[in-house]
Amino acid sequence: MPKFFDSRTKQLEGDIDGYLDRVATSGLIFYEGVKAYMNGKMDKFDKNFHDITALESDADDVRRDIKHKLYTYMLIPESRGDVLGLLETLDGIVDICEKVLEQFSIETPNILEFLKSDFIELAELSSKAVDEVVKGARAFFREIAMVSNYVNKVHFYEHEADDIEEQLKRKAFNCCEITRFSEKVHMRYFAEKIAAVSDVAQDVAERLSVYAIKRRI
Repeated sequence: MPKFFDSRTKQLEGDIDGYLDRVATSGLIFYEGVKAYMNGKMDKFDKNFHDITALESDADDVRRDIKHKLYTYMLIPESRGDVLGLLETLDGIVDICEKVLEQFSIETPNILEFLKSDFIELAELSSKAVDEVVKGARAFFREIAMVSNYVNKVHFYEHEADDIEEQLKRKAFNCCEITRFSEKVHMRYFAEKIAAVSDVAQDVAERLSVYAIKRRI
């Protein structure tokens, strides 16, 4: 299979790499932000929230610049639509990572001690799903045979996240420590929001699989 990029598109390759770096970083900041919140390190959480807000804006600028270059200079015309579609879905990851920390910042949920480790584990699994889908996106451009390997790992982490999400909800609704129903619902809401990061990563992985198949044909 011919190389995706050639000498004429080296700058575009660098731009896409930079964009993927930002998506990967959003998953890491998301995880560190949730962990900081659970550990009561609010200064660190505030920094994570500030950082991911700036990153989300920066990633949007980079994505728009890539789109402009693709159409203005007629680069990789046979794959342009797939590349843009992939970047758009990856943008959803950055957006949801930022939104989750934003909701923590706005609503400041009171997380009881016995639920904190589950929330941290859930955020870690979602972050790992993001990391694997970014690796899959890089493979799409450089080593397409490896895409399915990374996609399978995304599915694995998303499934593990679903299990922890359910476990967390059951703990919240079956416990005696949380007496108000509204607070139980609040725990469910944040469990769903954190797990949604892995869901979005899985959606990107599904689309990535289709694009990879098309490139092989």
